[in-house]
Amino acid sequence: MGQLNQTTSHRFILLGLSSSPHLQVMFFLLFLIIYFMTISGNFLLIVIVRMNPTLHSPMYFFLTNLSIIDICLSSSIAPVILRTTLAKDKSISLLGCASQIFFSLSLGATECLILAVMAYDRFAAICRPLHYNTIMNKTVCFYMAAVPWSAGFINSLVQVTLTFQLPFCKCHSINHYFCEIPAFIRMSCGDTFLNELSLFIAAGIIGMCSFLLTLTSYLHIISTILKITSSQGRQKSFSTCASHLTAVTLYYGTSLFMYLHPQKHTKQDRVVTILYTVVTPMLNPIIYSVRNKDIKEAIRKAIGNEA
Repeated sequence: MGQLNQTTSHRFILLGLSSSPHLQVMFFLLFLIIYFMTISGNFLLIVIVRMNPTLHSPMYFFLTNLSIIDICLSSSIAPVILRTTLAKDKSISLLGCASQIFFSLSLGATECLILAVMAYDRFAAICRPLHYNTIMNKTVCFYMAAVPWSAGFINSLVQVTLTFQLPFCKCHSINHYFCEIPAFIRMSCGDTFLNELSLFIAAGIIGMCSFLLTLTSYLHIISTILKITSSQGRQKSFSTCASHLTAVTLYYGTSLFMYLHPQKHTKQDRVVTILYTVVTPMLNPIIYSVRNKDIKEAIRKAIGNEA
């Protein structure tokens, strides 16, 4: 408890992506554009789904959850990046860091699990079409959305509590553009074995279990699609999964890479972190809109009604 109290008076310095003024301006504009596209793209997707009764299905219910997560995840990170990129005072309080870590970690874990749930939904739709409405009824959908949210926030609470019980007696400069647990583990002068073990186990359970559920679902999906004799039927089935598979590959690959080796740190790590915390939330609505005929048709109708 004394260690925790000793730490609460400290502020941390976010070193950001670059110390060059010209690059800082460029990064500020880049992240501002990405953040605007993330918020507007995901908000538009939510509105389109809610306004069209034909899109009130389990698939789009989970897609709406994904968009809400992406808006919140981006909002927990992007404003801090924008503030510290150009501001002379790049410091952040311990409470500010703890809050950011809590929300970004919980939302990241929730997204990981929701992507797995979406894979299972596609499995039920393609491999069990006659029983789909029974399998994915409203009650099941509610719990399949509630469990990822609950698991994400519980895991985050555990990780943040363990992290901020560590003594931070090394330099308080964080070689990153936002607060993240691996950076604090590297900064501590105490025994971080429990923290690393806890982080590794959480990443393993949430990340690998989600990945294995997704992989298993898609192995069954591909096997079922290959049995379809009609080439048009195969193409239609593949098109409903292509967007989700793209999002899954991008998110799982980058997030697992970061959290399964918290002590290592390279410049590439910051690039990888940008991909799953900033770029992926922006790309998700684009991926699901471009590769989804129902969404494109709903957008055309909305534009047509406006005209």
